[in-house]
Amino acid sequence: MKKLPVIIILSITFATSCKKENQNKMGHYTPPTAEKNPTKLEKHGDIRIDNYFWMNQRDNPEVIDYLERENDYNDKMTAHTKDFQKQLFEEMKSRIKEDDESVPYKYNGYWYITRYEEGKDYPVYTRKKESMDAPEEILFDGNEMAEGHSFFNLRGINISPDNKLAAFGVDTIGRRIYTIQIKNLETGEIFPEKIVNTTGTSTWANDNKTLFYIGKDPQTLRSEKIFKHVLGTTNSEDMLVFHEADETFSTYVYKTKSQKHLVIGSFSTLTSEYQIADANTPDKGFRVFQPRIRGLEYGIAHYENHFYVLTNADGATNFKLMKTPESKTTKENWKELIPHREDVLLEDIDVFKDFLVISERTNGLNKIRIKRWDNKADYYLPFDNETYTAYTTTNLEFDTETLRYNYNSLTTPLSTIDFNMVTKEQEVKKEQEVLGGKFNKENYASERVWATAADGTKIPISLVYKKGVKKDGSSPLLQYGYGSYGATIDPYFSTTRLSLLDRGFIYAIAHIRGGEYLGRPWYEDGKLRTKKNTFTDFIDCSKFLIEEKYTSPEHLYAMGGSAGGLLMGAVVNMAPELYHGVIAAVPFVDVITTMLDESIPLTTSEYDEWGNPNEKEYYEYIKTYSPYDNVKKQEYPNMLVTAGYHDSQVQYWEPAKWVAKLREMKTDDNMLLLHTNMDAGHGGASGRFEAIKEVAENYAFILDLEGITE
Repeated sequence: MKKLPVIIILSITFATSCKKENQNKMGHYTPPTAEKNPTKLEKHGDIRIDNYFWMNQRDNPEVIDYLERENDYNDKMTAHTKDFQKQLFEEMKSRIKEDDESVPYKYNGYWYITRYEEGKDYPVYTRKKESMDAPEEILFDGNEMAEGHSFFNLRGINISPDNKLAAFGVDTIGRRIYTIQIKNLETGEIFPEKIVNTTGTSTWANDNKTLFYIGKDPQTLRSEKIFKHVLGTTNSEDMLVFHEADETFSTYVYKTKSQKHLVIGSFSTLTSEYQIADANTPDKGFRVFQPRIRGLEYGIAHYENHFYVLTNADGATNFKLMKTPESKTTKENWKELIPHREDVLLEDIDVFKDFLVISERTNGLNKIRIKRWDNKADYYLPFDNETYTAYTTTNLEFDTETLRYNYNSLTTPLSTIDFNMVTKEQEVKKEQEVLGGKFNKENYASERVWATAADGTKIPISLVYKKGVKKDGSSPLLQYGYGSYGATIDPYFSTTRLSLLDRGFIYAIAHIRGGEYLGRPWYEDGKLRTKKNTFTDFIDCSKFLIEEKYTSPEHLYAMGGSAGGLLMGAVVNMAPELYHGVIAAVPFVDVITTMLDESIPLTTSEYDEWGNPNEKEYYEYIKTYSPYDNVKKQEYPNMLVTAGYHDSQVQYWEPAKWVAKLREMKTDDNMLLLHTNMDAGHGGASGRFEAIKEVAENYAFILDLEGITE
């Protein structure tokens, strides 16, 4: 239940399949049963009985016992695939360049490089002064820092303007609550003060001693306060700079690319607001850029004496670009630079000394537009694939002619490209290596097709498969979807997905409403009281793929995570007969109960996405699709459900309760498995190899259902 989709990297391709009876391989094990302890939940005069409400008692021995019994059952039911899982893991691992490193980027006199060492899980962060020939300076070694922790995440590395200090955040639980510390890069000393309950990110003022950071409420996990820490003082002396009192909003802080302004941002699903301050005088306080107005969204970038404002103001559903003086930032002073267009989504901008780079989306495809400030040039980068992903990446330098962007597609590995905006020459700085000697992108094909939804809307689907795959209904196909928060799942390349494609699977991304693939209206038509369009779109995509003989119900699999897990829960209630197997990763499935409990992390900030069930109309609408509330006596597909005990976004008890109720109600003998990672949170395992093991487990589940055992 959060804005970033959980993407478990899956995809597939198999030429001949010999189905086998799963019962013969697995033996007969009795699935766990959960104690039924009816709890009466009443709202708006409506009574719901929740037999498994008690599972929300974190650390209750009975809850732990149930989760462990489910894990044990999962282990027994999949024991026959353990060797296959290991094979898949080694296969996927063998494609990865273990001693890899990022393309260096230059910032404030240093080249920064992130590298991995062979056999190790975590990155090493380094830099070199001025020249790539200079000695390497190790900033942080994630492998050393992770020792002794079953989960480890380092984020928010933030270098002071004088290059002498680095603030950084660490989470060793997986709940996305970080402790910030400061390291002296000249001596290697880590200062003793620890700033707890933060997002892990921070921003230095230009005085090299004042650090702004974001405080999290440890209960709701809402980013709600901005603090100012002065080097050499105790944490207890940190000053509260801003408290976001509206529980539907969260807050953050950053510095403009021009280094001139500190910015505090506040945001909800529908509304944004910014405050600015001079980065050279951090004690003078912040002033509001444009006061919040419900439904007004805007983002700001600074150049010379003006701000550039990306906004949906005055009905600009797909956003437009405005300009305003530094001294007059309220809406009435905004002047239009790029007007709103019905068929073009304006996604982002990058500001350079001589150029404005504009990221757009037309008919679902990324476009990168380059425009000189003096209007002597205005052109688009050429992309000619049918389906691809391109986006600007690390562009921290202001006075440069070079734009760095990434490009990949379902069949083309990720490339990092430096483009000279004056000469239009480009250099591929790095193309993702696929080791093992077996990959040739010419062996794979991708296409984009369009399904027709029940209301006549055309729904795009991106497909990838190995050339020669049969389109006679016999091929297995994995259909992935998300469809919430306006998050767009672009067609991307995956080395792990090759383990499915090479075994005959087709992989499909359904670009359903609720995302922003076809512009902001595509999102608006898949949220609140139109949310069910997301689910019916996915189902209609499945029907199209079956009708067009890409697959059949006996070979069709579905997957989604987080809000995409809600999607999975809804479609198996609505159309279980379409799918042979479903993977629901950390699924948000108990929508009403969660959205009525303001103590649960992130609930209040979600009202504009799902609706507030404290209002009767939203309560009644959500109740019509909430997966947990709509489980009924019927046959369900084979299902693998995953959870993270420390999950900060979707609490572990949602998938646990859902599985317990499914066991109680379903009328079939199909597999139903729950695997709870007791050491991780929303994103699963933290190390790169541990994460691949989870992918191998998911792959093995659906491959085994196809009778594919090697």
